[in-house]
Amino acid sequence: MDYKKLKLMVGLEIHQQLDGKKLFCDCPTLIVDDNPDTQLLRLLRASAGETGKVDRAAKHEQLKEKHFKYQFYNSSCCLVEIDEEPPHDLNKDALETALIVAKLLNAEIIDEIQIMRKIVVDGSNVGGFQRTALIATNGYLETSYGRVGIDCICLEEDSAKIVRRGEEFDLYNLSRLGIPLIEIGTCPDIHCPEQAKECAEKLGMMLRSTNKVKRGLGT
Repeated sequence: MDYKKLKLMVGLEIHQQLDGKKLFCDCPTLIVDDNPDTQLLRLLRASAGETGKVDRAAKHEQLKEKHFKYQFYNSSCCLVEIDEEPPHDLNKDALETALIVAKLLNAEIIDEIQIMRKIVVDGSNVGGFQRTALIATNGYLETSYGRVGIDCICLEEDSAKIVRRGEEFDLYNLSRLGIPLIEIGTCPDIHCPEQAKECAEKLGMMLRSTNKVKRGLGT
C-alpha cells in the first residue's frame, strides 16, 4: 500500500504497570489467581459528574441491571480496593517514575497535579470510577521517520481483572485493582507501520530503562 497516498495517520496509547505498591494504598502489586479469601457482591449506579449530567455510556451500563462479584485476596487487597476506606496518599514512587518518563519524553510537566475521577460502572472498579492524574503534555519522541508528538502522560490506577462475564453478573479479581499505570498517548504523527513499530519499541525501551516497571505479558 502507498501509505503516503492514503494519508495514513496513526497514534498509540500505551498503558504500563509499575512495580512496587499500589497507587492509593500499601498493598503490593501482586496479581493472585488462587481461590479468593473473600467474595463480595455489589451493585453500581451512575452518578452525575462535574457538569451535573450523567454520562450516557455509564447510564447505559446501569440499565443492564447487572450485579458484580469480586474476588478479594488478603495478600494484595485491603479496604481501599472494596471502597470501604478512603484512598491513602498518592504513591510517591509511582509519581516520581511518571515524572522521569515525562522528562525522557521531553514533555512539559503541569504546574499542579490533581486526581480526577472517570465514571465507570461496568464493574471494573468497585467505587464506580477510576482515579487518574494528568502529569505532562506536549512531549515528543524522535524516530528515523520523523518526530512523533506525545500528547499526554497520565498516572492512573489499573482496573479489576475480569474473570468471567455472564448474563446476571460479572466476576472480577480485585488483586489487579489499584496497580499504578503510566498512560502515554501519542499524537497521530505516525504515517507507516514501520514507524508505528519503531515508536512502540522505543517507548517500551524507555519505560524499561527506569527499572520501575513490571515485566511480562499483560503488564
